[in-house]
Amino acid sequence: MTTDTLTAPLSVPAARPRRRTRSLASRRLNTGLGHALMAVLSLFCLFPVYWMVVTSLRPANQIFETALLPTSASLDNYIYALNAIPVLQMLWNTLLVSVIVTIIQLATGLFAAYAFARWRFPFDKLVYSLIALTWLVPFQVVMIPNYLIVARLGLLDSLPALILPNVASALAVMLLYQTMRSFPKEVIEAARMDGARSWRILWDVLAPNLTGILASLAILIFISTWNDYFWPLLLTRSAENSVIQIGIQMFMTSEGTQWGPLMAASTMASLPVLAIYIVLQRQVIQSFMKSGIR
Repeated sequence: MTTDTLTAPLSVPAARPRRRTRSLASRRLNTGLGHALMAVLSLFCLFPVYWMVVTSLRPANQIFETALLPTSASLDNYIYALNAIPVLQMLWNTLLVSVIVTIIQLATGLFAAYAFARWRFPFDKLVYSLIALTWLVPFQVVMIPNYLIVARLGLLDSLPALILPNVASALAVMLLYQTMRSFPKEVIEAARMDGARSWRILWDVLAPNLTGILASLAILIFISTWNDYFWPLLLTRSAENSVIQIGIQMFMTSEGTQWGPLMAASTMASLPVLAIYIVLQRQVIQSFMKSGIR
């Protein structure tokens, strides 16, 4: 037996660890490149926010400087914004309206989605289709009818006028309906056999398994309501009953834009949205992970 025949069988298994090592190194390289790309994209997304905060800290004579850091930071813009408009009152009004609208839309969406997913009644598919179609209707189409209804109710220049047209959301109904349809029917039937009624099934069986989608919807609804500008502009007359988006617009006049106070008010308006996302981000991530596993 020659030396070649003795060494030949030993060379085959020796190549496998090398291939595994190369594959592992390739995966690590791809992962590193992906993380680097995500970091660069994150910087692009965060830079406008950073620039807003930095500009709000610049004195009036340094507003248009291009330095990444202010040469002399100052809180004068925040003090001016707080004195020029009732920022705290507007923030409270916006927070109150956004929280109430979010809770009401989640509740109505949850009830409607459960009815469409678990009950059968005449023209149920037609009613669901009509609700879904309302999501495609622009706000400008229903703006005048909503304004007339609010005016006849005597709610102009009030916070209930900002809440009333937003008590239901077609997006919430559709997302929750699709999620409930994919829920195992065996679990619901087992709850019914144990004597649970629809109310208990909704709150004790379905709702605990919908925390991720409910958190995602809550963030979307809250941010959409918080950033709403046109409807409050149409209804509110006084600064005490207005929202922060209208207050920010007050720094943009025909005489010019006060960039420092505007950026200071915008920074203060961004803090509640950031806080609500930090509180609910774990539920959102878990929702995405569960949907990926499914």
